[in-house]
Amino acid sequence: MGSVNRVILVGNLGRDAELKYTPSGAAVSNFSIATTETWKDKNSGERKEKTEWHRIVLWGKTAENLSQYLLKGKQVFVEGRLETRQWEDKEGQKRSTTEVRVGPGDRLVLLGSRGDGGSRPSSASSASAPSSPSPSQAGELTDDDIPF
Repeated sequence: MGSVNRVILVGNLGRDAELKYTPSGAAVSNFSIATTETWKDKNSGERKEKTEWHRIVLWGKTAENLSQYLLKGKQVFVEGRLETRQWEDKEGQKRSTTEVRVGPGDRLVLLGSRGDGGSRPSSASSASAPSSPSPSQAGELTDDDIPF
């Protein structure tokens, strides 16, 4: 049997998206979203809450078209795949991060903001990423191309 790498998240942006370009000209936007789980503690009856942060990387035309709408507090639906990158920092230490990559065949839909109750998306604020080119279509992507 094959394998599946698919992530679906609905959360709120923790900061405005940053749009950058690789040296080869590929657009890339990165931002973080928070997902929050709430439950009632069995012993104390107290309501508990846990927030997880997820790094999102959006490529191509979709990154260019949506970055201006990806603002702190905005609620989004993200469908992509997990990808782990590794690099060496300035001090020579090995670092790694796991991100949700949104590329061809994936989706990102603007749902609303915390203040508007997550209203249904309008045609102007809803988009999907199937038409976005992959970084390899804009030239071979190397660690030096990653702008963060």
